[in-house]
Amino acid sequence: MPTVYRQAGGARRRPNYWRVVLAQAVTTVILSLLGAVMAGSSGLLSGMAGGLVSLIPNAYFVWCSQTVRRGSRSRQRMMRFYQAEAGKFGLTVALFAVVFTLAPPSNLAFFFGAYVAVLFTHWLTPWLVRG
Repeated sequence: MPTVYRQAGGARRRPNYWRVVLAQAVTTVILSLLGAVMAGSSGLLSGMAGGLVSLIPNAYFVWCSQTVRRGSRSRQRMMRFYQAEAGKFGLTVALFAVVFTLAPPSNLAFFFGAYVAVLFTHWLTPWLVRG
C-alpha cells in the first residue's frame, strides 16, 4: 500500500514508484554494457535477460499497485496489493521458465548478477520516491 505524503499546503500525494522502475532499467542497461565489455555479446545478452527477468515483474507490480483508486477502502487496496504480488511472483516464474527453455543464457554469472543487482535496486526506494 503506497505511503501518502503531505505537500506544502496540506495536499496529499502518492510517491512516484516509477522512479524505482527507471532505476532498475538503468541498472539493467549498465550491467548489460558491462557484460558486453567483459564477455562480448554473450555477456550483453545474459545481462539483459537477467535484468529483464527482474525488471518486468517489478514494473507489473508497480503498475497494478498504482491503479488503485484513492477513494477505495483499505480492504480493496490490500486485495489489489496481494493480487499484484501474486502476479509478480507468477510472472517471475514464467520468465525464468521462458529464458531457460527458449534461450538459455550462455553466461550464468552475468545473468544472475544482473538479476540480483536489479532486484536489490529496491533498497534505493526511500531516496527515489521522495520529491
